[in-house]
Amino acid sequence: MKGSDVTIEGICKSFGNFGVLNDINLAIKRGEFFSLLGPSGCGKTTLLRILAGFETPDSGAVTFDGKDVLPLPPNRRQANTVFQSYALFPHLSVYENVAFPLKLKKLPKRDVDARVADYLKLVQLENHAQKKPNQLSGGQKQRVAIARALINEPRVLLLDEPLSALDAKLRQHMLIELDEIHDKIGITFIYVTHDQQEALSVSDRIAVMNQGDLLQVGTPQEIYESPATEFVAKFIGETNLFDATVTEVEMLEGAALSLDHGGHVYMLELDIPDLGKVKVTTLDFVKPGQNVSFTIRPEKIVISKEKPDIKRDDINLFQGTVNEPIYSGFQTKFYVKPNERSLIRAIKQHAKYYDNVPDILWKDQVYLSWSAQDGYIVSDGCSFTDGVKRP
Repeated sequence: MKGSDVTIEGICKSFGNFGVLNDINLAIKRGEFFSLLGPSGCGKTTLLRILAGFETPDSGAVTFDGKDVLPLPPNRRQANTVFQSYALFPHLSVYENVAFPLKLKKLPKRDVDARVADYLKLVQLENHAQKKPNQLSGGQKQRVAIARALINEPRVLLLDEPLSALDAKLRQHMLIELDEIHDKIGITFIYVTHDQQEALSVSDRIAVMNQGDLLQVGTPQEIYESPATEFVAKFIGETNLFDATVTEVEMLEGAALSLDHGGHVYMLELDIPDLGKVKVTTLDFVKPGQNVSFTIRPEKIVISKEKPDIKRDDINLFQGTVNEPIYSGFQTKFYVKPNERSLIRAIKQHAKYYDNVPDILWKDQVYLSWSAQDGYIVSDGCSFTDGVKRP
């Protein structure tokens, strides 16, 4: 079984006067596990319903392997959908629910039995074939829904927040199983979720959406490490975000800084109100006096009670007071106030036994430091980094 290339070109959709999708363009590769990620109401489910054939766009095109599928009804698109609500027939057994699409095709019973057995084994439900849905757990019900969607051998599987009804631990377990199923069958998965960790965990690539706009497309690492906009930086994980003004721009030279795309690396000095001067590197040229947003992830910041011995000129260093330590077992998150007007979050991982109890406490004076290469400048209107990881 193989997947399809899915191309979305200029898709727009409105409900009345409310615009839901604004000129969406995407190219999803055959066999990819591709996620549409964003908050509720951002348009991701509407886009999935357009792919499935349950909604019609106002304009634009959708193709599977170069074939226009918009004129086709849902049952002729070689795409099946797994819904959040499972949508199982309560009066039918697990076997009968999974077999239902094949019986509609009037396949011989021998063929139906063999294929149902294969797909129940794929989702690890071969011992539950005669149970009714009300005898199953939430995770088992979702596996039945997945088996029923796959048994028609679609080239594209559309998944609309399929795990959101499950509790946190079961959701993580099902996510691993879903990724394993994808690896086994190799078709194209398009997965809608509002959960950043779900998308980061299993996706080959992610499209981040907000208010009907497509903000950034990239691998999980690119989305997390190189956010293109303020929204992406804040929505994916945690971050410290500051308004800043560029005060100095220097082009860095040297073989170690050469880039495959032939561009340049610039060292910027930023002035952040209520914080001070911060150094950051970027790939795109910006001018002194330009207003930008600066972001640094909490786990990139080194926190210590002793002043670090810094011998590099690309390290940022600030002193502050611990306003609040939050211990979470595997890590401690510190809210540090460099002054009365600003707050910085830093995370310290506990990788060793003697790190289990934090040695930095409330009201301690601490030092915060990070490399210029670990911060980013972002904008709500454009990307300064182009999703490329700096050296």
